[in-house]
Amino acid sequence: MQSFDLDRTDVSKIKSALNGDDEQLKVILSEYHASEIAILFESINKDDRQRIINLLDIEIASEVFSEMHEEAHPEELLLQLHPDKRTEIVEELDYDDATDIISQLEEHEQTEILKELSEDDASSIRNLLSYDEETAGGLMNTEFIKIQLGLTKKDAIDEIIRQSEEIEEFYTIFVIDEDNVFHGIVSLKDIIKAKGNVKITELVKAEVAWVTADTDQEEVARLISQYNITSIPVLDHNMKLLGRVTFDDVIDVLQEENTEDILKISGVSEDEELSGNWIEAVKSRLPWLILNLGTAFMASAVIRHFDPTIKLFPLLSSYMVIIAGMGGNAATQALAVTVRRISLNDLTDNQAYRTVLKEFTVGLINGAVTGLIVFFVAYFLDANLMLGLVIFASMTGNLIIAGVTGAGIPLILKRLGIDPAIASSIIITTFTDVFGFLLLLGLASKLLL
Repeated sequence: MQSFDLDRTDVSKIKSALNGDDEQLKVILSEYHASEIAILFESINKDDRQRIINLLDIEIASEVFSEMHEEAHPEELLLQLHPDKRTEIVEELDYDDATDIISQLEEHEQTEILKELSEDDASSIRNLLSYDEETAGGLMNTEFIKIQLGLTKKDAIDEIIRQSEEIEEFYTIFVIDEDNVFHGIVSLKDIIKAKGNVKITELVKAEVAWVTADTDQEEVARLISQYNITSIPVLDHNMKLLGRVTFDDVIDVLQEENTEDILKISGVSEDEELSGNWIEAVKSRLPWLILNLGTAFMASAVIRHFDPTIKLFPLLSSYMVIIAGMGGNAATQALAVTVRRISLNDLTDNQAYRTVLKEFTVGLINGAVTGLIVFFVAYFLDANLMLGLVIFASMTGNLIIAGVTGAGIPLILKRLGIDPAIASSIIITTFTDVFGFLLLLGLASKLLL
């Protein structure tokens, strides 16, 4: 399978061609796939992007727009173009792709572009703009193949051929009645293999997965993945067919959601663009760091409280780092697994309980094993059996706390309607630091002094 990754040599080659005439640049661009050109757009200025788009055929230019990441701001490039070129590109795009781009514009800019389109295209895009972009309605494409229940095999094939002239790709044929009420799907293979006089009614598969326009995009992705289907119908509350969401749209959703969760777990706002500048990065991250600083003072307060213990037994300070660090790592492991489980499925109360119990068990075993290792290190290095026991108990206890909080806090936040990825890491770090220090210094105060 051919790869469409653009390496440095390719980028340099195209950038060099930008210094030449249009004909030479056009020849160079013809060697590359639309997705490669979209990647190139992340590293060149707006004027060069506009020049390249104006040199490309409409079909390729529209593909480039559909492949551009949101962070590359395809909507800004669209506004730069001459109205005639812009209209041709938008009309060539699938309705869902066109809507995704236009939705990023100001309302008056959207109106300006929609006025340039044909009435049918403008109406379809306006309809899609009315849906929340993170729902099935915001993802769906209103271009699909549908046939009526009462058609014969021959009539159905004729209808499929007629509709397919306007549709680039289709994976599933949807079956409706005369009122556009959805009745199921039928495969092209089944139609072709059927006898000549058979009716679609006899071939339709009625038991299929479907979603409504307001279904969350993560649920749409989960259903397509669960049932291994290439597209899923989108219905209104009267079971009328509105559109379809295809697997390629779901791949984009999964990438976005995974990126969002990774950023949140790391304490980075989802508003920060991966390709953004340092000002955006500071604005995004600084509030979380300030909040984290506040929680760090809590851990510091515990250390201050046990300052007399540390002065009498300074060796404890070297083990405090180990206890806190191990607890933080264990909590992050439990958090990552739990957030991932939540994102894939809403856990029942029983599943949530079992998840926390599992992490308690894992924390107990891992804590005991790592605590035993540190016990022997402390015993042989410092020749203090009681110190080793204190560290063993502290390590075991803190890893149990890490596992329980790493699993329990995101589950509690989910129950409260709060995104479990957004605040879990900071809360959990506080727990493992504060309780790790409390266990170590508290036990040391009782057993070593």
